[in-house]
Amino acid sequence: MSNRRDVAERFTALWNEPDAARRSAAIRELWADDGVQVLVDPPVEIRDAARGLAFPVPTLDVRGHEALDARVSRAYEMFVAPGEHVFEATAEPVVLMPDVLAVRWSMVSKETGEPAGSGLDVLTLDADGRIRTDHQFIGGS
Repeated sequence: MSNRRDVAERFTALWNEPDAARRSAAIRELWADDGVQVLVDPPVEIRDAARGLAFPVPTLDVRGHEALDARVSRAYEMFVAPGEHVFEATAEPVVLMPDVLAVRWSMVSKETGEPAGSGLDVLTLDADGRIRTDHQFIGGS
C-alpha cells in the first residue's frame, strides 16, 4: 500500500475543506461509489436512548457519495466552519492488513493547538485504492 500516506493526508484534509464543491469532488475521488462510513461508537445520548428502549447500542452509517458528502459537510459546519477547530493527523498511518489502513486524528483548537477530540478511522481500500469502508471510532487514542 504505497499510497497510504497520500490517502491518510487527503482523508484528513477533506474534513477541513471549506469549499463545498472541492469537498464533494474529494469524496468522489477518495471513496468508492458504494463506500460507507460507520460511526462505531455513537454519541452517549443515542446509546442511552437505545438502552432505554431495550435495543442494543446501534451503529450509525452513511453509504454512497451523496450521504458521505452530507456527513462530511455537517462535520465541517459543526466543528471547522466556526473557526475554532481543525482536524489533523496525529500519527503516521498504519497498515493493519493489505488494503486496511488505520488513521489517527485529533480535532485541535486553532488558537491553542490543544486537542478538543480525537479518533481512529480504520479504512478498507478497494483494488483502486479508494475507501470502501471507514469504521470511525471517536475518542480512540
